[in-house]
Amino acid sequence: MTEFVVAMENRPGRLASLTEALAQAGVNIEALTAYGFNGEATVRLIVSDSTTTARVLDEASLSYDERTVLTVHLPHRPGELARLTRSLADAGVNIDAMYVLKTSADGIELALSVDQPATALPHLEVIG
Repeated sequence: MTEFVVAMENRPGRLASLTEALAQAGVNIEALTAYGFNGEATVRLIVSDSTTTARVLDEASLSYDERTVLTVHLPHRPGELARLTRSLADAGVNIDAMYVLKTSADGIELALSVDQPATALPHLEVIG
């Protein structure tokens, strides 16, 4: 999976324009977080088609970074997220972003953007 970290102005309609452009290009947004501060916004999104997303962002003249995202499935019980985050911290892996993709009685599926994907892999039960 690929995450896009997009920088843009924090003003009415900017997020709407971005999501409309992705929709018109046939890109499905799998996960998204957006936040603004002092007139600037950061949008982090995981999408169904990274090639088309990069083209849409380039055409919109938006600044962005692409990052590899790992997925993990954890049992849905107390302490599992603590165990995962401690394991990554002890390995020296920094978590840049975390997304909840799915939850059910069987567990929770997370997407993680980390600074060292190869180092993180042995600490995850990767499902995608």
